[in-house]
Formats: sequence, C-alpha cells, structure tokens
Amino acid sequence: MDKKANRLINEKSPYLLQHAYNPVDWYPWGQEAFEKASRENKTIFLSVGYSSCHWCHVMERECFEDQEVADVLNDHFVSIKVDREERPDVDGIYMSVCQALTGQGGWPLTIIMDPDKKPFFAGTYFPKHRKMGRMGLLELLTVVHKKWQENREEILEASNQIVNILQRPNQPNEKGQIGTDLLEQAYLELENSFDPKYGGFGTAPKFPTPHKMNFLLRYWRHFKKDKALSMVEKTLLSMWQGGIYDHLGYGFARYSTDQKWLVPHFEKMLYDNALLCDSYLEAYQCTGNQEFARIVEEILTYVMRDMMNEKGGFFSAEDADSEGVEGKFYVFTRKEIMNIVGEEAGTIFADFYEISSQGNFEHGTSILHVIGRDFEAFASSVNKTVTELADLLQRGREKIYQVREKRIHPYKDDKILTAWNALMIASFAKASRILERDNYSMVAERAIEFIFDNLVRADGRLLARYRDGDSAHLAYLDDYAFLLLALLETYQTTYKDTYLQRAIKIADDMKALFGDEKKGGFFFYGVDGEELITRPKEIYDGAIPSGNSVAALALQKLADITENEDVRKMAEKLLDSFAGEVSRYAAGYTYFMMAVDYYLAEKIKVVIVGDKDLPDTKAMLQAMNHVFLPTATVRFYDIYSQNTSNYKGTEGRATAYLCKGVACQPPITDVEIFRTKLLHNN
Repeated sequence: MDKKANRLINEKSPYLLQHAYNPVDWYPWGQEAFEKASRENKTIFLSVGYSSCHWCHVMERECFEDQEVADVLNDHFVSIKVDREERPDVDGIYMSVCQALTGQGGWPLTIIMDPDKKPFFAGTYFPKHRKMGRMGLLELLTVVHKKWQENREEILEASNQIVNILQRPNQPNEKGQIGTDLLEQAYLELENSFDPKYGGFGTAPKFPTPHKMNFLLRYWRHFKKDKALSMVEKTLLSMWQGGIYDHLGYGFARYSTDQKWLVPHFEKMLYDNALLCDSYLEAYQCTGNQEFARIVEEILTYVMRDMMNEKGGFFSAEDADSEGVEGKFYVFTRKEIMNIVGEEAGTIFADFYEISSQGNFEHGTSILHVIGRDFEAFASSVNKTVTELADLLQRGREKIYQVREKRIHPYKDDKILTAWNALMIASFAKASRILERDNYSMVAERAIEFIFDNLVRADGRLLARYRDGDSAHLAYLDDYAFLLLALLETYQTTYKDTYLQRAIKIADDMKALFGDEKKGGFFFYGVDGEELITRPKEIYDGAIPSGNSVAALALQKLADITENEDVRKMAEKLLDSFAGEVSRYAAGYTYFMMAVDYYLAEKIKVVIVGDKDLPDTKAMLQAMNHVFLPTATVRFYDIYSQNTSNYKGTEGRATAYLCKGVACQPPITDVEIFRTKLLHNN
C-alpha cells in the first residue's frame, strides 16, 4: 500500500475520516494515480461521495472495509476517492456520464475509466455480492478486469465514444427569447406539480428547493397572482411543521422521504439552511407573518451554535447517522419524554409532538412534528391558555434538548466551502437588514473576512475549500458567483464601500477565469484549472442553484448599483445564451427565472445620501427593509465623503432619490413621504 497517498487522503478528505479501517489503497485525484494506472496497465476505479451520504457509508462498510474487495481493487485497479463537495468539477462531469449511460445518478458514484480519464462504465451503489437484482461489486470488478485484459480495444473505443458525446456542444432546438412567457411557463409547471395537501412539489422524496419559492414570490409580485403566494405559504409552513425541521435544536434536514415532510433523511446541509433562510425572510416581507421571522431566527441560532468555527467560517454538514444508526440522535420514545419532562407535562408535550407508544419512526421511536396541529384548539383540549401551553412546550423542549446534547452526536463535516459559506453569508446579511438584527451582520462580515484571510491566495485567486488550516482547490464558478451575491447583500446591509469594491473585483475575475466570450455565460472551472475530459457550462438549478443562474442575477444588481453598462451587457448576454435551453422545462431553472424576472421588471433604484449615524438616515435605510422589492437596489453615499456622483445631500439632511426605470423623482428628505412612495411601488 502507498502509505503516503493513503495518509494524504485520510488527512484531507472528510469523506473518509470516520472510517478507521480501510484496506483499499486509495489515491487522491491527481497525476500520480493516472501515471500509475498507465504504467501498470490498469484501469481506474473512481468512487465519488461525500461525508454525510448514507449509501456512501453503506458501500464503505460492505465493500471498501472488506479485505476481499480490497485485494481485488489493489491488485487490478488504481483506486481514487473524491469528495464531491471539494471537487464538484470531477463529480459533475462523471455524474453526467452515469446519467447518460444508466438514465439515473446518485451517490456513491462509481466510475471505471482508462488511464486517460475516459470512462467506460458508470453506476452508483454496489453491494459486495449480488442481491435484489443488483450486481455485486466483486462480480463487476472481475468482469471488468477480464474484459480489460482480453478486449481492451473494444473498451477504449467505447470510452472514446462516451467522451465524444460529452464534448458535443448542447444545441437547443431553437434560439430562445427572454420574455414573460418564460416566467409564465415556469409558474404553470410549478403549479401543475404542486401538492395542495402538504405543500411542496411532486411526490416523495420531497426536497425543499427554496429558489422555487423565491421565484413564486417574484411571480406573485410581478403578476399579482395570489395562488403563487399561497403555494409558498403552504409549503413553508408545512415544512416547518414536519419532521424535516428539528423542533429541538432547529435547522432543516436535507429532504423528506415521504410526501408530508414527516420522516427526513436526517443530515443537515449548510446550503439548505442558508437558502431556506432566504425563502422565509422574503415570505415574511410579503406576508408579515411573524412565524416566518421566528423560523429564520431559529435557523440562524442553529448555525451560529453548531456550524461555525472559532474564526467565523461555516462547516458544511451534519451527518444523518450516529452510532451507525440513521436518526438515532434525533428521535425519542414516549417513555423517555415522561422521564425527562414528568408525567403531566410530558403527556401534553408528547401528544402535541405526536410521540406515541407505538412511535412514528423505527423501533417504537418518534420524530417530533406538528403536522396538522392547530395550536389554539390543542390548548383548549388540554385546558390550557395559549400562553400556558407555549410556556410548557418551551420548558419541555429545553429539557429534552439538554438530554439530547449528551448523546453521541452525528459526525460533523468540518470542511469549509467557499460557495456554501457565501450562501450563508448572504442570508445572515439579509436577515440583519430585514429583521434589524445587528449581530447577524457582524456574523456575515466576520465570515467574509474568514474567506479573504484563508481562501484567497497571495495572487488574489480564490480557493474552494478550507479545513484544519489547509486551503485547497482552485475555486469554481459557484464560489465566485455566490461570493459576488454575498458581497452585494452585505453591502446593502452595511453600506460599506469595501464590499462593493470586492464585488467589482470578483465580477472581473469571474469574467476572466470562466467567461465564454463567444457564446456568453460561464464555464464551471477556470482557464487555469485542471483540464478534464470536457469543460461544462451548467445552468440547471437543483438543490443548489447553478453558478450561471446566480451570476445572471448578481451581475444585474451589480450593474444597477454601480451603473456599469459593461457588467449589464455581460449579464444580458448570459441570459440570452441560455434562453433556448431553459425553455425546455422552465421550472428546472427557477433561480435563473428570478434573474429573468429582474431583467423584465421595471427596476427601482434608491440612492440615499446622509450620515449613517444620524436618526434620519437610519430611518431612510430601514424603510427599505420592510417592503418586498426584489428588483430594487440601494446605493449609499456618505454626506461627508467626496461624492463625485450626481446625487447630493440637501441642506445637511438625509436625502433619498427614488428612480423607477429611467426616471428619477425629486429628492426626498421626509422619511414618511419616502416610506409612502416605497409602499406605492410595492
């Protein structure tokens, strides 16, 4: 075994850290592994997964910790393990191979390829031996090795054909147009898949997909379609009521295995909680529902308590399993509740959260949830006032949470990813602005400094991953686009010019590193990155929105704030380049549709000149926070600075300029008049 290579993997990849016994000679993705495969005439066995992936752990235990499997892999293959969250470029390319060859994808991703990185076999999870109609890994490895020895030319021809297909540019049937018909198409597709009983879209398993809801809020505002708003309200409330939400420690799990959000896949991802914060914040702006604001505060409490390192960066995820059992950390029996809370209060608590003697999960345990629960009706049924019931439940949650904290916790993936941190920064900044919580902006600013202190090379190149003092991997498009968004959100919360200057620099670098000058849009990895078998340009908005979609919105906002026409043209070219592709199924590109909505809607630009420390200026800035204006941008100029723009203060007073389209109203110095005009534009 190459101890050096194996040590490097175990030190740098959280995907492997929890597995003490691993007899496979794992190599990190790199030239050493490819040269070894070429030199020894072996094929490459590639396993792509991530630390909180349940089936990755199952395959790890069944196969990779098994000596018999390890002997076959070590003798006949060069084995490479990749953390998909650290190398999304490798994952994205070979996942597309798996989907093309099998019609589906998932993790662990299993790829077998030649020493030139050209794949000829793809699949996902394999048990050690054949079962339930699924080929066993030992059988697969034996067949592949034999074919490689006896029919190598046939395999190489197949791999070349696969690569040729991958490298073939996507050619839409026709050039699309950016128009309101795209927005209507996306809305109708979402409406058609909406679940009116439990909220969400489609059937089990159900994923949160927050950008679908954010798009619907914009559609509601743009077209006055009340059903769009009601779909969002139903979904957000249903998710919070379900077991997908952690009612004790807060935060959302990755997805629900059932239709009504009851049984989650228990892992918690940073990006889900960041994006859901955004949805609940915007829903709060649209409805004034204080429940939405409270849920945001609970999510951010969870993140600050459990997902931050001492320097201000955010960890990636918490696993679904503890002690090898999925969900064990989170569930309780009714007897446990009685022992913790007491018989009388425990009975009320258990009934409220449906913790029954039979249980609603495995082995008589229950997942806390309030699906279909009417708070006032329940209070009446147990002869309590609403206040008395709320106090009883709060005390119960605190006691049970303290007991839960003493359990063995799920594994925490403590790598810090630039892209996911940027999403969380944007949510903290936005929450600070909308909820008027200064401590949230402090968290956002500290996390930004963490990125610039630890994930930017001396030459200014952004990096993708930090862990235990080690920063690695050239940042991808997502890292740049999401960071651009985070800087703009933080600027529009703090109005510190340094964030705007950094945003301009990030946009310039993004264009230089990833831009497609001919066709528009951005490639996923940079011109200075490792050359893979293809250079993808992604637009699909899955659990995480694509870098191109986020860039399309963020660049437009940057152009409006800075009045930079070159940036505006870059954003418009990006939108145009993907119009044909997204028109095939608009609901699959809802973050992109948010950018389309921004492009088509009449823009609102607010410029405020004043002293941020004075009450009249603060009141002007705060007036923006309570109104849902997704196509508005704000630029602030300090009244004492050398303001070279056309926007000036009036007689030393805070002054607001409200511009709609290309027309600006006369300067406003009265806060109430300014607030009224904002509401009129909502």
